[in-house]
Amino acid sequence: MRHLLREWRWRKRRQQLADIQLLVLDVDGVLTDGGLWFSADGQLQKRFDVRDGLGLRLLQKTSLHLAFLSGGQGGATEVRARQLGIRHCLVGIKDKPPALAALQQELSVAPRQTAFLGDDLNDLAVRGHVGLLLAPSDACRPLRHQADAVLQNRGGHGAVRELAERILQARGDWDTLRRHGWRDRND
Repeated sequence: MRHLLREWRWRKRRQQLADIQLLVLDVDGVLTDGGLWFSADGQLQKRFDVRDGLGLRLLQKTSLHLAFLSGGQGGATEVRARQLGIRHCLVGIKDKPPALAALQQELSVAPRQTAFLGDDLNDLAVRGHVGLLLAPSDACRPLRHQADAVLQNRGGHGAVRELAERILQARGDWDTLRRHGWRDRND
């Protein structure tokens, strides 16, 4: 029953997904599983899912703007953004709504044309500044309850890829990719 309700919510949001011009992703708990690893010399390391990376590459072939918006720091996020060609990588952000509003203004994108994928309480702050607030399946309970839709996959384990596929399906681009595949890098 829960699965049917989840799918109904996604179908209800299909047109909004098609109209999105800016997809903003939190990093820790969305692009990663939220764990922080430290090397023996104290360097922060994070695990990113390569399938999520391909999902972002697929979205880059559309007119969609992509951005990372994170309160965390440490360098791994910036490295991943450069690797994927993500131009807008905002890290160390204490208050997400003003940073998001500045990005929307820079890109001339309205809040209703913006989707945000987050996983924790600090991501609830953007609720009034986006058209779609989305969450991975393992997001904190308050965010899952206030999200417009919840993904089946967990953060760092395919949630971003799942969202990418849903956006591509809503835009009518998925069938071609599904039939003919992808002929570029898979980061």
